[in-house]
Amino acid sequence: MSYGVAAALQAAVYQHLSTDPAVTALVGTAIYDALPTGALPGLYVALGPETARDRSDKTGGGAEHEFTVTVVTDSAGFASAKDVAAAISDALVDANLILSRGVLVSLNFYRAVAARVETGDTRQINLVFRARVDDV
Repeated sequence: MSYGVAAALQAAVYQHLSTDPAVTALVGTAIYDALPTGALPGLYVALGPETARDRSDKTGGGAEHEFTVTVVTDSAGFASAKDVAAAISDALVDANLILSRGVLVSLNFYRAVAARVETGDTRQINLVFRARVDDV
C-alpha cells in the first residue's frame, strides 16, 4: 500500500474547489483546509477526515481514499448548504484532477449526511467521496 498520494490528492481537491466557478459563486474564498482562528463566515466549506485502504496490485501501489468535505451554515434552513453541497458534488465527481504525485483513477460521490449541530442553530452537510489513486 502507499499513502504517499494522500497529500497530493488533498491539495488537488482543495485547489479544484477553490477555483470552481459554481462553488466560489456560493462561498467565495471560504473554503478551508484548516479552519482559521477567529470568527467564521456564515457559510463555509472545510476539508475533513479521510480513510485510506490499500488497493495495490501487481502493477504497483495504490489506495482508495474516502474523504469528507463539510458544508457549514448558520442559516435557518438547509437550502443554502444544499446548494453548496450540490456544487461541490458537481465539481468533484469524475473531475480530472492533476496530482503532484501519483494518478487519480476515479473520483465518485459515496454518501452525504445533513444534520443540525450544536444547539440546532448550525446546519452541516458532510459529503463523502471515494478516490482511487495509483502511486506511479
